Amino acid sequence: MLNEKLKDYNLILASASPRRHAFLKLMALDFEIRLKPVDEIYPPDLQKEEITDFLAQLKAEPFQNELKPNDILITSDTIVWHKGEALGKPKDEQDAFDMIKRLSDDTHEVVTSICMSTTERQIVKNTVTKVTFRPISDEAIKHYISMAQPLDKAGSYGIQEWIGAIAILSVEGSYNNVVGLPTHLLYETLNSMVD
Repeated sequence: MLNEKLKDYNLILASASPRRHAFLKLMALDFEIRLKPVDEIYPPDLQKEEITDFLAQLKAEPFQNELKPNDILITSDTIVWHKGEALGKPKDEQDAFDMIKRLSDDTHEVVTSICMSTTERQIVKNTVTKVTFRPISDEAIKHYISMAQPLDKAGSYGIQEWIGAIAILSVEGSYNNVVGLPTHLLYETLNSMVD
């Protein structure tokens, strides 16, 4: 089992996301949380997974000089990709409304990159999930924003919340990726690193 393989390693998750914390606990992994502020700015010519790859690696940079030989640092970034544009976390409730309105009655992609860093190497992997919303009324969008306060979520929604239950027609790919972390990808990559 992976947690047995990792018993001589120190797993560090650099994320404030409660959803990512919960997933690592669900995977029975022992980990510590370390946070460092990063300006999530990327070159404007980057597209889709290039953006999340770049940001996941950028989030690892402040830790590079303090990693010990048995440390494995996990950093991650998620965006919603719709019609050639990246949607990150909303600035305010109006921005959240505009994002969900834009995604209503259409298909978008949720793109996540995970970056595993040690003192010797760095591995970056990404995955894409296609999500299709049915038409969502303005009233329903406003209700969701007032009840869920989704300002910490890329694309302004949580698939595991009320809006996911009433508005999502289909999910093609990893559901967990849309929640906040492609757990299958993390499991596979960590396994390959400690084999």
